[in-house]
Amino acid sequence: MAKTRIQKENALKDLTNKLKGFKSLVFADYKGLKVKEAAEIKRLCKKQKVQYIVAKKTLIQKALEEAGLKDIDVKGLEGNIALVIGLEDEVAPAKIIANYSKDHKALNMIGGIMENKFIDLAQVTALSKIPSKVELLAQLVRTINSPVSGFVYVLAANIKGLLNVLNGIKDSKVEV
Repeated sequence: MAKTRIQKENALKDLTNKLKGFKSLVFADYKGLKVKEAAEIKRLCKKQKVQYIVAKKTLIQKALEEAGLKDIDVKGLEGNIALVIGLEDEVAPAKIIANYSKDHKALNMIGGIMENKFIDLAQVTALSKIPSKVELLAQLVRTINSPVSGFVYVLAANIKGLLNVLNGIKDSKVEV
């Protein structure tokens, strides 16, 4: 059954609101993706606070224009388009699609949007290889903690050496 004008306007308004506050967006071609696989990718996206939206190209184009992204031409992209929208992490959408498409050839990255500019497939692929914010923060903490840990191990080794010497002296006095 065809959608009414009010339903179409509401869908446009919802999509426009979602496109106003995103950090990054990846366009994915989902042609050939099974329903079970689509549900799985949605579940993966939801875990990482990423939205997976399937919409017609004309609706996406209108929503992008209303969100202030008039330079992006979605109609020129090939295939059926799904939007993978990162709300908190810039790298998460690209990582999710890149990892999922390794096992499922039906889902392919086409391009994306970052900092209100279209990025091509090569840039999205490069973006997917960058560590996420959580991974970068873990690396930073490890790097900051490394000298402190080394210092503690050095001090512990000196104390352990002193204890070994004292135990050796004690053992030699007990035997005599």
